[in-house]
Amino acid sequence: MRDFLPADKARRERVLAVIRDRYRVHGFDEIETPVMEEYSRLHAGIGGDNEKLAYNVLKRGLDADAVRGAADDQAQLTDLGLRYDLTVPLARFYATNRGQLPTVFRSIQIAPVWRAERPQKGRYRQFMQCDIDIMGDASARAESELIVATLDTLDALGLEGGSVRINDRRVLDWMLDAFGFTPEERPSVLITIDKLDKVGTSGVIAELRERGAAASAVDAFEAFLTRPMTMEYNPYGERQIRKFLPADAPDEVVAHLVAIGEAVAAARSVAGGGETALADIPLVFDPFLVRGMGYYTGTIFELAHPSVDYSLGGGGRYDGMIGRFLGQDVPAVGFSIGFERLVDLVEIADEGARTAVVLVHDRDVPESELLAHKAALIASGSRVRLEQRTKNLKALLERAAADGYTSFATLAAGAAPGTLEIKPLA
Repeated sequence: MRDFLPADKARRERVLAVIRDRYRVHGFDEIETPVMEEYSRLHAGIGGDNEKLAYNVLKRGLDADAVRGAADDQAQLTDLGLRYDLTVPLARFYATNRGQLPTVFRSIQIAPVWRAERPQKGRYRQFMQCDIDIMGDASARAESELIVATLDTLDALGLEGGSVRINDRRVLDWMLDAFGFTPEERPSVLITIDKLDKVGTSGVIAELRERGAAASAVDAFEAFLTRPMTMEYNPYGERQIRKFLPADAPDEVVAHLVAIGEAVAAARSVAGGGETALADIPLVFDPFLVRGMGYYTGTIFELAHPSVDYSLGGGGRYDGMIGRFLGQDVPAVGFSIGFERLVDLVEIADEGARTAVVLVHDRDVPESELLAHKAALIASGSRVRLEQRTKNLKALLERAAADGYTSFATLAAGAAPGTLEIKPLA
């Protein structure tokens, strides 16, 4: 968990303002949920490993004997917890407020979440998430809207050239079944497959054998990974998708993925002022994209940019989650930008900023004169900070410049209002 100095905070807010603006122009509306949710909701078995990282809150009024008596039962000790993502709170929000929401609801959530992570570069215990979600739409339109809005936001932040890796959990399940992996093996097999881009084919196959996965299934999977393939370029579309899958891939899933590509191409054509072919859309089918959240039921995706070798966000379809709270299934899909990773790549000038003046005054200037001069500058549209003159004026002005101030003036006792000389800060 971190502190942010004024300049850092101002830069973060400028980036957040762009993200909010782009999400809103795409028809999403911002909501807010509490930072805590019920323990049972956060530990319902749908958050994957993140459930293990949740900060839980002890029940109020427990005495020492009660704590000792329930030491081995978290559910007896705690009734609330800090949210570890924004999707579980959103599902509860939708189930609670559905009667006041449109049939297809497009939400924005921009807020901090908490996980008991082992801190390291780019991984914090408190961090900001920027989510957009669509509930009530099972069609490919929902995924397409999320992808177009996310890529548009990336462009607006000056990070053109982003792309989205896309897959479907139903394809993964079908492939594992086709290779012969049992349903009981699938969770551990997916964990290993997720390492494919890090350890390669040989590393994944070796780990599967070490884990004791069914030998015939591992053999079939290895044969598929090492099969000869022609290297000609295939744009995103049905041919590319089927090329990277075993024969007889489910038509319904393939058609859904193709429809997403066609809709994204149509939107990018209009935005770019010309025709965008499927070959040119920033979508890449990746049959071994896994994503670890246990609540994904269909399409999954990750946001990539050529400037970095890690993802800048991701998401997917979680059609089964809201039904746990509502008692009735509602289709839902979301996309989250990894703000903490993204913000370090973005530089946005504060073009709408007021003139920011540091008013450096002598020690003997009366408070009434100081406040009168400050009020006059504010009335003229400036932002003003009062600073008493120090021996090292250069250091004082350098600190002010680092905080975003652009000019300064000096003030001695008895100066008449309106006579200050405003000078630029180098």
